[in-house]
Amino acid sequence: MSEPFIVNHQYNFIKKQAGILEQTLRANADSKILESVRYSAELKIAELFPNGTNFQKHMLEAIFNLQSSDDFAKHLMELESYLIEFPQITDKQIQKLFPKNKKLKLPDLGAIDYRYVTYISWIDISTNKLFIVYHMNGQFIGIEGRYTPTNKKGYCFVCNRHEELALFTAISKKRPANSSPDYYRAIGNYLCIHGHECNKNITDPSLLEKFVDSVIG
Repeated sequence: MSEPFIVNHQYNFIKKQAGILEQTLRANADSKILESVRYSAELKIAELFPNGTNFQKHMLEAIFNLQSSDDFAKHLMELESYLIEFPQITDKQIQKLFPKNKKLKLPDLGAIDYRYVTYISWIDISTNKLFIVYHMNGQFIGIEGRYTPTNKKGYCFVCNRHEELALFTAISKKRPANSSPDYYRAIGNYLCIHGHECNKNITDPSLLEKFVDSVIG
């Protein structure tokens, strides 16, 4: 069996394209429309793996020949065997990411299925804070900020899905030249109130990475 080669957001993207294709098949769409949807999905998925091996390309291309809902479900389950896990992290490593939080509430790392994780997040209700751990450029990055549920639905800036939202506000470490000692800049964005749902939906981490970069400086 080939080594794992699909990360969580890529798998979510593949599922999304498979869903579009399956829906087109169910609708008994015109053959030209069906062919167009197949070609579009195949092209978009191939762009995610420009250096894919022949075996990997074969695994991904197989989805475009499926016909039934059972076939799609079976194939997506087979692809789960090739998921790359989010890098393992320990409680001690997390504590080092947030050194100012002496009584840091830690997530239950043992309950996480790292195959389906793009980022780790958890909430400390006692302080109304949200903590995020992301792996970027070969290292773990920790971001914390104020967490305010909105009690309404909208589009999450991370996964771009219509979900229940919270406002996440973090203090940027970037400082303009010659800024005063008390200068600070808060950066806020709306994201899914449930991190596990966001991880199930995210298909492109670029906006999350942009946010992380704007906070860490």
